[in-house]
Amino acid sequence: MAQETARVITLVVVDDHPVVRDGLRGMFDSAPGFEVLGEASNGVEGVELALRLDPDVVLMDLRMPGGGGVAAITELTGRGARSKVLVLTTYDTDSDTLPAIEAGATGYLLKDAPRDELFTAVRAAADGRTVLSPAVASRLISRVRSPAAPGGESLSAREREVLELVAKGTSNREIAAELFISEATVKTHLTHVFAKLGAKDRAAAVAIGYERGILG
Repeated sequence: MAQETARVITLVVVDDHPVVRDGLRGMFDSAPGFEVLGEASNGVEGVELALRLDPDVVLMDLRMPGGGGVAAITELTGRGARSKVLVLTTYDTDSDTLPAIEAGATGYLLKDAPRDELFTAVRAAADGRTVLSPAVASRLISRVRSPAAPGGESLSAREREVLELVAKGTSNREIAAELFISEATVKTHLTHVFAKLGAKDRAAAVAIGYERGILG
């Protein structure tokens, strides 16, 4: 337990505004448990930095001259980067949120998020848990469309339970403990959930779950 508490989460900050980068670095450097390894001013530099420094989390802005965030997320996902990408932007429009999630972002927060919420989101992203701001979740509810035909296979009671816990940002290990099942069983349930909803990852499954009324 002591080792887990002492874990330091490493970050790379990608934003075209120096003031924003400085502010985020100062915020994380002043908080225990975080270390900013580097900064980049656009998506192209961000990809290079993330692949070289291998941070736990990349804080990624979306609209940047010289290389946007969605292209960078797509590149990192395609190259199998270990880093989780947490989008941190001022934009919550339909044309921004969905492409970022589809590209492989683990989470999506707006820059007006409180400091503690940002810290919590980074920790969750480092653990591979989905993080969506309420405003973004609302956008995705109205926009996400599943490739699966309407009226397709419905989720079992257990699969719905697993999806509800995923929506709360619960890790596979925590879900297993909560439901008294093994992590392997959790993964099996998630595989079935993804297939039935036509989702490729946790974030998309949560968004589709809200859109279809499976989640409250």
